[in-house]
Amino acid sequence: MSEQTEKAFQKQPAVFLNKKRQIGTGQKGKEIRWTKNVGLGIKTPREAIEGTYIDKKCPFTGDVSIRGRLLRGTINNMKMKRTLTIRRDYLHYIKKYNRFEKRHKNISAHVSPAFLDLKKGDTVLIASADLCLKLYDSTS
Repeated sequence: MSEQTEKAFQKQPAVFLNKKRQIGTGQKGKEIRWTKNVGLGIKTPREAIEGTYIDKKCPFTGDVSIRGRLLRGTINNMKMKRTLTIRRDYLHYIKKYNRFEKRHKNISAHVSPAFLDLKKGDTVLIASADLCLKLYDSTS
């Protein structure tokens, strides 16, 4: 059975749990687990395939699709449950002085339980799941 740590019953939406047993077969079936390949050259972790966690926001076992931008940064904070803060450093050009200045952004990202060995200071690659695109009609 999967890890039940929340108040509501946690299950994968693609897995039917009430399969009828056949009489006479003494063996118990292997627990059914649904995983997917997210693409983009990212391999599905072994913990996602063999693990027992349930996470609807996990790109390997949940119903989240990876689309949009891929962002790289260093882990700044891991105090929230299944969430981390990433710091992205970049250079901003000042035209008047013909120079660059250092700037940074902090981005919160969801962490799948498949990645248990992350710590502060690690470099990670995060992917956008919901493409925030708004179209405005300039004629109205």
